[in-house]
Amino acid sequence: MLRRLLTVLVPLLVALAVALGLPLAVAVAQRETQATYLDRLADVGRFASLAEGALASGRTTALHDELVRYDQLYGIPVALVAPGGRVLLASRTAPDLSAPAVASGLTAAFAGYRPDAPSVVWPWRRTPMVVAEPVGRDSEVVAAVVTVSPTDRLRADVLRQWGWLALAGLVPLLAVVAVAWPVSRWVLRPVRRLDEATAAVAGGALDTRAEVTGPPELRRLATSFNTMIDVVGRALRRQRAFVSDASHQLRNPLASLRLAVENLGPHITGEEGREAQRLAEEEAEELGRVLDALLAATRLERAEAVEPVELDGLLAAHVPGWRAQAERAGVRLSVDVPEGLRVLAPPGGLGSVLDELVGNGLRLSGGSELTVSARVATGPVDPEAPTAGPGRPVDLGTPAPVPGGHADLHVTDNGLGLTESERAAALRRFWRSPRHQNVPGTGLGLAICAELVAAAGGRLRLEPADPHGLDVVIRLPLPHSAG
Repeated sequence: MLRRLLTVLVPLLVALAVALGLPLAVAVAQRETQATYLDRLADVGRFASLAEGALASGRTTALHDELVRYDQLYGIPVALVAPGGRVLLASRTAPDLSAPAVASGLTAAFAGYRPDAPSVVWPWRRTPMVVAEPVGRDSEVVAAVVTVSPTDRLRADVLRQWGWLALAGLVPLLAVVAVAWPVSRWVLRPVRRLDEATAAVAGGALDTRAEVTGPPELRRLATSFNTMIDVVGRALRRQRAFVSDASHQLRNPLASLRLAVENLGPHITGEEGREAQRLAEEEAEELGRVLDALLAATRLERAEAVEPVELDGLLAAHVPGWRAQAERAGVRLSVDVPEGLRVLAPPGGLGSVLDELVGNGLRLSGGSELTVSARVATGPVDPEAPTAGPGRPVDLGTPAPVPGGHADLHVTDNGLGLTESERAAALRRFWRSPRHQNVPGTGLGLAICAELVAAAGGRLRLEPADPHGLDVVIRLPLPHSAG
């Protein structure tokens, strides 16, 4: 942000300096040109007055000596030219009378006109300055004095003064830039800190607060931001506390209710009464599962931090339990994950996610096989990119994780699967498939898993398996320090 501000500010300052300096530079060139022109005009005027008397008396030796000394002293050729173009007198280096500027000046002088002011001499313009003065007046012009002045010294003077002007403009410009840097940092520091605090809060660190510094407007903004985070944090804490407290407080009445329903058994004699008691026990058990799911959701939602997790160690703790469940369900379980693969996940959260997904596959899929596999891909994490699942060519070697890449974990069954509309709705809380209404469950598991994976910077997707079944894909980023 600071660089962008200076990128805008510095060109504006340069443009302002140029806008102020250009008129001064033009004025300097005009002034120096005018001063040189007036000097040459005075010189040729003096020579013209001397030439008028010398031509009238016929004594031109002194005038010739004067022209020669002038050329030697200033390096400016001088010539006394007759109306026909014949050179009457000249310094040691006679001017080139055929040059367009010299011919134009002599024509005006023979017509009795004094020369006009020359155009501005710029440092890149090497044309000499020509000044011609008539000898005599009106129709009595008998000759003309012409000088052809080199402009090297004039251009050097203009260029030198331009350099001083540039230096005089550069010093305050650098001073302004030097002051703008710390001032901009001071002004933008609260904005940067506020941006960092916003990113931290977006990542789940609700204890982050913005630093209240800088201009009054930014201090008010930071204060409002902190107040908003306090309000949001209190609301979330109250929500989680309510769910947790309500679940805990309902456990005792629920346990008492279940015990009372069970104790009614000896007192019920009719078939209809025993059926009603059985249904009441099932509803009480279902309510207990809902309370357990709510407590689990509260615990998982508090897992806000993200850290690298090694899948080998994670699976070593969970696979034995999965195999026991698979044996009871009559399902064949296989695990195929690269060695040494590490992903970013909330601490303790990925194991709970995999437990939920494997449990769902064993209880609800209706299939005979369940596979837990993984693949590593390079490039940035793109949750919208298509994922590869079992049945597609997948390299399950031991690739080195690439910073910026991602890993796809698959929990795949060969059961009945879900339709496209059911897959779209399955990640909503409390959604149950019509086929599973009589199967124990709350409809919270997949939704909580998806939210937990998203909090770690990944995404949970439901894909059809090949040739049939459901492929649950967990896409998680790789640690940047990996590999």
